This record gives sequence, structure tokens and C-alpha cells, in this order.
Amino acid sequence: MKHASKWTRAALAATLVMSVGSAFAQGKGLDEPFREGYKKALAGKVVGYIPVAMGFDLGIGWYEGLKKELEPHGMKVVARDPNWSTSAGAQAMTALIAEKPAAIVLHNPDVQTYAKLIRKAESEGIYVIQINMRSQQPSTAFVGADWVDIGEMTTAATVAACQGKSNKIAIVQGAPTAAASAYTLKGVENVLAKNPQIKVVSNQAADWDASKAKAITQTVLKQHPDLCGIVGFWDGMDIGTAAAVKEAGLQGKVFVATSGGGEQSGACDQVMNGAFSYNVSYDVPTQASNMAAMIKWLVQGGVKAGAAKQNIYTTLVPLTKANAGQEGACWKLSKK
Repeated sequence: MKHASKWTRAALAATLVMSVGSAFAQGKGLDEPFREGYKKALAGKVVGYIPVAMGFDLGIGWYEGLKKELEPHGMKVVARDPNWSTSAGAQAMTALIAEKPAAIVLHNPDVQTYAKLIRKAESEGIYVIQINMRSQQPSTAFVGADWVDIGEMTTAATVAACQGKSNKIAIVQGAPTAAASAYTLKGVENVLAKNPQIKVVSNQAADWDASKAKAITQTVLKQHPDLCGIVGFWDGMDIGTAAAVKEAGLQGKVFVATSGGGEQSGACDQVMNGAFSYNVSYDVPTQASNMAAMIKWLVQGGVKAGAAKQNIYTTLVPLTKANAGQEGACWKLSKK
């Protein structure tokens, strides 16, 4: 069979070469032989999309990116918005599975909620691509940030900024049950283990909520007015962290490090106006492009759902005042 396969490929290659040569000789165009199969494989396929919510930069940015990359090729992207409700998300996932899309893109609120549904979807032949926050149940693909790297980068920058100061820092986590929080915290711990001079005076979870992050930071600053740095876990939440620092008259004195999707108003603008000292972008448009490319490849190749367990970690871009003002450093949410 191996020899037959080699001969078949050789014959196809020879035929292609002769066809191209003949077309060139006659001055005619040549129909690209793989184009039609690609179009047929994608045409009419549906991709379901379930973020934790649609009303913020990550949810909207991934959706717009998927539509941009997939719909011109005949695919349809269908969004279901749980609006931060895990029960609504589980219902949306159950309904999508019944509709038999080719793939589901899933943003997990925590490691447990969708685990059984991911297994069910892939057992029924639906590819599941997890974005940024993992479930404890692996699926065909994960596309997202390396949170351990983010924790190490934000903490290392904070430690450097604290040199010659109090060495007191605070940590503002997201939701403790979310993989993003747990993995980021591991990165934080990796750096702190090498810097015993740093004292963590507060390590609390704000559950991705800006108002909670603000309240936590206000309390910490009252107790430790000599705080030199804060490691936050998401810029959408850390808008509250930064607001508390500014209200205390400490903007520019307390180093605020965070991370996010790299949207202009939430990332670059906040770095340039001094709210954030350091923001690690995981670049939402590139993540959407990576997911779309993976989906295109899967629906053409006939890979069994769940048979592969692949990861695409997106390139991280640290934003500071040195580069946040440059053209293209961040992306802009479309205004519709």
C-alpha cells in the first residue's frame, strides 16, 4: 500500500506538471486543482460560538474575527451569549450540540462547568476549540494565552519597578475557579520564589469584576500607603484597580501590571494615560485568526473530533509607554 500511495502521488505530480506546461505553452489559464475541494469542504458549515459574555472586547473581538475569516468561505458563525451566567452557557452548549454544527468555539468560565458537554459534543463528531480559558476536559484544540508566562512577565516587571522601594506588592486575581487565574498565579509564584525580598501584603480574588477590584485596592492602599506594585490578572477588571490607585493620588507611584486582549481603549490608551504601567496583550484578532485557521483545517481533513489534542499559544506582546502609542500596537473594537 505504501508503494501504491507513492506511485499515486508521483503520478498526480507528473500530471500536474504536464498540465501546467501545456497551459503555459498554449497561453491559457489553468484551474487550480485543490480549490474546488476546499470550497466544498467549508461551504454551509456552521460554527457555534459561546463566550462567557458578548458585551466586552474579548467576546466581541473573537466573534468579529471568526466571522471575518470564515463567512467569506461559505461558513456561518452562530453566537450564543450566556451573559456571564454559567447555567445559561450550559443551556446554550446543549442546544448547539443538538443543532450539530461542525465546530463549537468555547470560552470556559471555569474548569468544570462545560467538561461533560465538551465530551458529549466531540463524541457526536463536533470539534470543540477552547479559547483562552480551559476546561479540565481537553478538546480537539486550545487557542489562547500562556497564562504562566503572563504571570511571570507581569510579576517580573513589578519586581523590577519595586527596586529601591518598599518591596510590598498586592495581587488581584480573577475568579479562583478559572484556569486563567490558577495558571497566572503559578507564574506569579515562580517569580516570587526567586525574589524573597518581595512581600505580598494582599492576594485576593475580584472575580473579573472591576468594582470588586477597586474596593480591594482601596482597602489595601489604606493599609499599605507605601505599596510599590500591583499584579492584576485582567485589564477589564483592573480598570477598577487603576481607578483606586488614581483616587489615592498614587498613579505613577504604584506600578500596575495587568494583561488583556490588546484592544485600543482598554489597553494602549490606559497605558499611555498612566492607568496601567504594563499590560501584556494576547492580541484577540490573532487569536481569532488562529482559531479560524484551525477550523478550516479540521473540516477539510476529516480528523475525528477529539482524536487530536492540540495547542496554539498566542504570541504575547508587552505594552508600555515605549510602544503603546505606536500604530498597530493595539486593535480597535469596531463601532456598529
